[in-house]
Amino acid sequence: MAEFVKIEKGLGPEGRIAVVRFDRGDGINALSPEALRQLTDAARSFEDDAETSVVVLTGAKSFSAGFDLKDPEGRARKEMDLGTLRRHLKLGPRLTRAWQEMEQITIGAIEGFCVGGGVALAVALDFRVMARDAHLRVPEIGLGMNMSWQSVPRMLHLMGPARTKQAVILADQRISAAEAYEWRLVEEVADPGKAYEAAMALAAKVAAQPPLSVAMTKLTVNRLAHALDDLASHMDVDQFALASMSEDHREGVGAFLERRKPKFRGR
Repeated sequence: MAEFVKIEKGLGPEGRIAVVRFDRGDGINALSPEALRQLTDAARSFEDDAETSVVVLTGAKSFSAGFDLKDPEGRARKEMDLGTLRRHLKLGPRLTRAWQEMEQITIGAIEGFCVGGGVALAVALDFRVMARDAHLRVPEIGLGMNMSWQSVPRMLHLMGPARTKQAVILADQRISAAEAYEWRLVEEVADPGKAYEAAMALAAKVAAQPPLSVAMTKLTVNRLAHALDDLASHMDVDQFALASMSEDHREGVGAFLERRKPKFRGR
């Protein structure tokens, strides 16, 4: 089985920085089910790591193209019964929750493009650093799906209601680094090719702080900010399962794979 995720520890001040590199070797970094599992395992591997204060997550040429619509396991969803489908659809929420709940501070270094599930993963992190020539896009609605993986509440906390609707509903809209910064979707913009360096510089500042105080502060802020999120985000999986059975979803994915404009009919 191919390894898509590599972890390097012991970097920076007092060796308190770790780097998680997601690289499928194709420059696209689509999130296949296996990639979701490996990234989830990577986050969980830090559960008992008292030596690491900060984790930087980076892609290769691009952060991620989102869920891999061409992956055989992913495409098999259309043949699954509802129960099997609901279990399979938990892979994404499990990934983002694992990264959000890490005790360490997490920083995403975004180059190239960050699309769909890539955005869902990025907003589960504590901070995002984005290259000036990179862009974000949330195409789920344009594919006849809903934006899931519990990302809508996270985007809402960062940007507010109107910007969240704008980002999610206008599915074809590319969000530039300048717009993402203005919308508060990212915290820092770096020169092209320098997102990782900027993320490591931020990580060094965090790593220089007292680790226990940092961890407790993160926990407090997250618990307060996300206290009510589960009231809505539990619907993610069922909304996605329902949407995936629609004609519009079949049309959206078919149009994407055939490189044509979809025709949605609301059914």
